[in-house]
Amino acid sequence: MLLNQLVKTLSALVVSVGIASPVLAAEVKIGAAEALTGPAAKYGVAIKNGLTLAADEINAKGGVNGDKLVLIAEDEQGKKEEAINVFKKLIFQDKALMIFGPTLSNSAFAADPIANAAKVVVFGTSNTADGITAMGPFTFRNSVMEADVLPVTVRAAVKHFSLKKVAVIYGNDDAFTKSGYDVFKNTLEAQKTPVTTTETYAKGDVDFKAQLTKIKATNPDAIVCSCLAEEAANIILQTRSLGMKQPFIGGNGLNSPKLFEIAKDSGDNTVMGSPWSAENAAPANKAFIAAYKAKFNADPDQFAAQAYDAMHIVAEALGKVKLSGNLEKDRQALRDALPAVKWDGATGKFSFRRATSKDGKEVGYDAQQDAIVNIAKGGKFTLLK
Repeated sequence: MLLNQLVKTLSALVVSVGIASPVLAAEVKIGAAEALTGPAAKYGVAIKNGLTLAADEINAKGGVNGDKLVLIAEDEQGKKEEAINVFKKLIFQDKALMIFGPTLSNSAFAADPIANAAKVVVFGTSNTADGITAMGPFTFRNSVMEADVLPVTVRAAVKHFSLKKVAVIYGNDDAFTKSGYDVFKNTLEAQKTPVTTTETYAKGDVDFKAQLTKIKATNPDAIVCSCLAEEAANIILQTRSLGMKQPFIGGNGLNSPKLFEIAKDSGDNTVMGSPWSAENAAPANKAFIAAYKAKFNADPDQFAAQAYDAMHIVAEALGKVKLSGNLEKDRQALRDALPAVKWDGATGKFSFRRATSKDGKEVGYDAQQDAIVNIAKGGKFTLLK
């Protein structure tokens, strides 16, 4: 009798205070190694936000098979040595089921082998350099390779601006920008677009006047920039100060609000390829953008969108897995379930494809997704039509 009365009282209390969140049975630890400070934080913070938003939504709907997703985010500062330390902490100390990250491809080349050696899924949401998924069968990514995006981007830019010749500038000491340059070089050759000159810079450079003066002397119709957003913004500003009005062509490293925070309207006529656009009117994308703005009081970018979808992709895989509590077996079970996942989210329709290996080694999985070409107008990217 007393027990029944207690149950009724507790039930009434739950209703009266409006508690509607489900009671979740167990916790599933999900690691995130992201650059939350330092130059790459403009990407890493957005990624963490996207992961957090998705995990909160999934948990609010009952979690995964009744289990709660718990995100453990650590700052790898965009540095290779820190990424290695964070991976070791998440894998061996925190006992995370899997890891998202790291933010930059440079760091991924340093840290992903640790996850593969430990047989832990490492899921890149922003690593587009060639060779990432060749590091082992536990490496996945939903960040579309520059090799898939840039040929589409260059073709669209050449047609839009009737380009006859271009100049190229890129960072030669970063895996992402160097890989992007390699793709641009091969693409321009394949599409028979002459290059007037190729200039390089090093990470941390802020003065590009010497390189840009050389580019100006060759009078290109456009400038191809394999750069991160902050570097690209400064390069754009400095070209304008030299009286250069050429449009820019870049990869997804430019797809950040940081570009326009620095370059303002000087960034207009920058063409950029990406799997995501804020102008995509699909219901899933509109819902994501609205939820992100409501939670973080800011506009999302491509990196937030990819991270948001990535968490949902992992949740889909986990929904097919019965976790046993044996961490080694559960890590393997997630790895085995992931390749079959298909998702239609903020970045559109997504599936995995097996990476190719030139030496017969076991490899991971790349993103299979269409590229969207955007052009900057009025301080924001819009669809290039």
